[in-house]
Amino acid sequence: MSNATVLLVAVEQGDPKAAAELLDLVYDELRHLAAAKMAQQAPGQTLQATELVHEAWLRLVGDKNPRFKDRTHFFSASAEAMRHILIDRARRKQTERHGGRLERVEFEEFEVAAPGADDELLAVHELLDAFSLKYPVQAELVKLRYFAGMTNEEVSEVLEISPSTANNYWNFSRAWLFKEIRSK
Repeated sequence: MSNATVLLVAVEQGDPKAAAELLDLVYDELRHLAAAKMAQQAPGQTLQATELVHEAWLRLVGDKNPRFKDRTHFFSASAEAMRHILIDRARRKQTERHGGRLERVEFEEFEVAAPGADDELLAVHELLDAFSLKYPVQAELVKLRYFAGMTNEEVSEVLEISPSTANNYWNFSRAWLFKEIRSK
């Protein structure tokens, strides 16, 4: 068993030192994934990659003893936690209290408004549940690529599929999601 798997078992058993050691072991990789995801976010984003990693870690481990089957399961759960954090922030930004979908524009520079990155993020999130019912592996790939910022090569390792299969799944998933978003 790898160091990560041994530490995951220890975390499940409630060993607080194991949680700290696990974080040390996977922190750089989680930070890399979060940085890649944050680079795709709209300008003006106040959430930093470090904050995303820490918030995801608290959601994963927090004050409970989570159960992870293996490294793959752990990174899938991490991607899911990051996804929910980004979705929660996008929803919060769209509330009336935070300006909703309104954007401040100088009157002289008035232009037609286009949907923002938060709208796209929410649209993908809403469709992902329906997509995962028909295509669970492809949906997991979308979560890892879109919400965790992994590359096809990284996703192929996590999902234990070939890079060409990951690429095919990614192309199919994007086309399916794009079609569904356009039909709304």
